[in-house]
Amino acid sequence: MRSEVLHQSAWALHGARTALIIRREVRDSLRDWRILGPIFVLTAIFPWLMSFASQVAAKFAVDYGVADNAATILQQLVPFSLLIVGFFPISFSLVIALETFVGERERNTLEPLLATPITDQELYFGKLVAAISIPLAASYLGLFLHLGSLVLTTTYRIPVEALIQVLILTTLEAMVMVAGAVVVSSHTTSVRAANLLASFIIIPVALLIQAEAVLLFWERYPSLWMLILLLVVVTVILVRTGTRIFNREEILAREFDTLNLRGAWQNIIKMWSTSPSSVPGSYPKTSPSLPSLAALYREHIPAIIAKNRIALALSILVMLSGIFLGWWIAQAYPLPQGKIVLNGFLTSRFTSEWPELTILPSAASWWIFFHNGRALLVMAGLALFSFGAAPLLLVLPTMGIIGFFAGQAANLGYNPLMVLATFVLPHGLFELPAAWLAIGFALQIGLALMSPAKGQTVGQGVLLASVNFAKVFLVVVLPLLLIASVVETGITPQIVANFLKISGQ
Repeated sequence: MRSEVLHQSAWALHGARTALIIRREVRDSLRDWRILGPIFVLTAIFPWLMSFASQVAAKFAVDYGVADNAATILQQLVPFSLLIVGFFPISFSLVIALETFVGERERNTLEPLLATPITDQELYFGKLVAAISIPLAASYLGLFLHLGSLVLTTTYRIPVEALIQVLILTTLEAMVMVAGAVVVSSHTTSVRAANLLASFIIIPVALLIQAEAVLLFWERYPSLWMLILLLVVVTVILVRTGTRIFNREEILAREFDTLNLRGAWQNIIKMWSTSPSSVPGSYPKTSPSLPSLAALYREHIPAIIAKNRIALALSILVMLSGIFLGWWIAQAYPLPQGKIVLNGFLTSRFTSEWPELTILPSAASWWIFFHNGRALLVMAGLALFSFGAAPLLLVLPTMGIIGFFAGQAANLGYNPLMVLATFVLPHGLFELPAAWLAIGFALQIGLALMSPAKGQTVGQGVLLASVNFAKVFLVVVLPLLLIASVVETGITPQIVANFLKISGQ
């Protein structure tokens, strides 16, 4: 009983300290006209402009002879306009959050704040909630002003589900931007540097707004619930990242940011040359010699794979899930029986255009090799902006095609395992492991951004993960992709043609 009372008292103390930081930050924001002015304009004027634009769109439909569709057009435009009205005020939460730590450091008010008897987590959550509170309140006000204007001037009534989704999406977008901005603000040394890094936050959110707008316009409400679930996961990841890497002593000790290309290149060389079995960050002071190709295959690659087994396990789990998802879709939506004559079409195609068997890459082989390598590199680049989620999301439909193809083949009376062994396995023996390794190490780049290893900064963790990805990609993935492209153009078609001939007898 006594321990429970002490536990509750500790939580109450944490809440009181966090509330103190929230009150301080909100009070300072309310005193700054540069923040309140634009928020007030966007809250009071922009909803009226969107209401006017919606009515003009409906009137346009009437004037051009589609009066019956005017109500439909308005019904599809209003949720989209609500989404836009809610986004503009919360965009200022990004400005407030970027200035939370680095701005106070420039004003010389950060040291007294960090000296107060509060924990890092209390300070972090206080800053987080304070940065989101005013813009989010203005966003809600703008949403209901816009909706009230439409109710008074039109007969439109928004679906309850759409309104709830817009409110949730607006809240989650604000939380994602603020959580990311607080991380940026605590790891930069100037407001200018923080504002430059803000593009890594605002660009993905802007693309997300476009996707949400499309789904709202076409009334794809179930898909929006899936998107909301994804945003919840991203928000939790960002908040966890902030609480993990936030440290007040590091903020005070951090010097001015400088761009040292020579030093960055030296760090890359050291990370490339140092054995992965060593302690992270323990690199030699002198420039080491580059490891030989044999040393990379014998020591570096196995050690890297062993250290990143969690990311690799997750990537293969997602790939298998994509295959099963494609199979399920094929069973749910089978192709019409008798409409596809697979044997006759493909057999004549492969026998009339029989490829010559060669061990050298043809023009088609080089194209396939370039296409696959480029796709995996793009996934790795997107992993940095999506915290590792993009490679997993992009590989799902690719693997889903394989499962869908096998499922439809089963519906047509073929043995699905035999079909996969014929159409996919010859080049898939090389292509699928290459994709698995590339996706796993691309995922590790995003994981390093969220949770760097002990003793590493976020930049060091991302750089080391990128070097490990480059090692695996150049030494293992590219050779596998080259072999797969040769097999896909020179061997797989012949195996397929023979299979179709035999099955057609």
